[in-house]
This record gives sequence, C-alpha cells and structure tokens, in this order.
Amino acid sequence: MQTDDNSNIVLKRREDGCFILSGTLTFKTVPVIWRQGLDLFSEAPSLMLDLSDIERSDSAGVALLVEWMRFARSHNKPISYINMPQQMLAIVRASSLDTILPLARG
Repeated sequence: MQTDDNSNIVLKRREDGCFILSGTLTFKTVPVIWRQGLDLFSEAPSLMLDLSDIERSDSAGVALLVEWMRFARSHNKPISYINMPQQMLAIVRASSLDTILPLARG
C-alpha cells in the first residue's frame, strides 16, 4: 500500500538557525513545502538548508531548490544547501545545476 507523500515532508528551523528538510520531495509534496518554506524564510536573515534527511527526490525537488534560491537572491539573503543526498545530487549534475545551486559541504 502506498502512503500519501504529503504527510512525508517536513521543514523545520533548528535552534542554530539552519533549516532541515526531511522526507520525500516529489511533484505531490513540493507545492505544499514550497509555500511553507517561503513563509519560514521571510523572517530569516540567511538561509542554510540541511538536506541530509531527504529520503527520495524527483526533479520537482531540484526545481524547488532552484525556486528557493531565486527567492533568497531576490530578497538579498545568502543561501546554501548542505548534505545533499547522492540521488538528488545525481539529478542536479545531470541537469547541469551543480554550477548554479549554492552547494556547500556540511
């Protein structure tokens, strides 16, 4: 039995200010978490997103990172992504986005 992906994505801000994204990023979950992210990010002076708890992602998850990067840049907020899972990194590299996305080591 397949579960509803919408209940399997969470974005939280840790005490150190870093945001942690966990769960599954798919065409179903991205629209919900995209809006939640914009709401959370509006109050933060800078954005560091830890992706180590992403269980699975399709191209919609990568598109989400691009959109969040655009949001951050349009609001003059530094942004970086850390601990990107290998499966997601493969999509990023196949799309030639590894030279555009602000990837950092955790």
